[in-house]
Amino acid sequence: MVEIECLWECNDGLGETPIWVAEESSIYWADHVGPAIDLDGERRPSIRRLNVATGERRTWEMPEQVGSFGFRSGGGLVAGTNSGFCTIDLESDALDTVVNPEPEKPYNRLNDGKIDRRGRFWCSSMNTQLTDKVAYIYCLDPDFTCRKVAEDFAFVVGNGIAFDPTDTRMYFGDTFGRMIYVFDFDIDAERIRNRRPFFSVEDRKPAIVDGATVDTEGYYWFALNLGGKILRVDPEGRLDREIDMPVRSPTCIAFGGDDYETLFVTTQQSFLTDEELARHPRPGSLFAIHGLGVQGSPEPQFGG
Repeated sequence: MVEIECLWECNDGLGETPIWVAEESSIYWADHVGPAIDLDGERRPSIRRLNVATGERRTWEMPEQVGSFGFRSGGGLVAGTNSGFCTIDLESDALDTVVNPEPEKPYNRLNDGKIDRRGRFWCSSMNTQLTDKVAYIYCLDPDFTCRKVAEDFAFVVGNGIAFDPTDTRMYFGDTFGRMIYVFDFDIDAERIRNRRPFFSVEDRKPAIVDGATVDTEGYYWFALNLGGKILRVDPEGRLDREIDMPVRSPTCIAFGGDDYETLFVTTQQSFLTDEELARHPRPGSLFAIHGLGVQGSPEPQFGG
């Protein structure tokens, strides 16, 4: 039986990128908007951690928005931020820019990203004005070399990057295009090609594609933001399952917990009307979905 548990009413403005760290029994994620307007008129982006065994909670304030991040094999984090690709040291609170792939685009920033099993960080950018198709996909190698991939493919906001268990597919969500694409992924050649439509949410407007993951059976799971659901799609692009969330705006998902059988879900407060906030009183909370009967896999670490 599927059960949805609210783990922390943390009031995230825009929660993203949950990552399970087994040795800590903890889920990490980013709130890359901030939970509320402070007295000085600014939001406070952050990275959060919840130890699900002890209940211990911790928040690190960030100097800028963190769209996505992953753990580095040598310690610390690699992240896609307003400044581009960065490293983050949570012990010293240091955020250092590695490379900005789009310095000529002041209204762009990096958004959703995932690390592949060779330790490379694949990340999409987004147009913060939400108007122009001027965003692309980038790959950061462990030596911190950055390159644009799929150069003929531009979009407004990229999301939903995930790799299948055989390392032959990379999924990608065009948020405002309301389309999930699949690429052929060559992990040895460090290449994606042959982009094709995989699953559309055009008939679910105003819902949009958000963060995603893949289970061990190769099924693609993603958050249907503004649609209040988590969807599971089979490798042929057919809807397999949908789970109703108690909030309208789930944002990103990740498997974790014992045997990676729990699905963690981040959510958002931002962009909701007063009526929606009244109807769904716990937006911005962290949730866990139990009893799905499937497993995920640990997220790889960045090799640099």
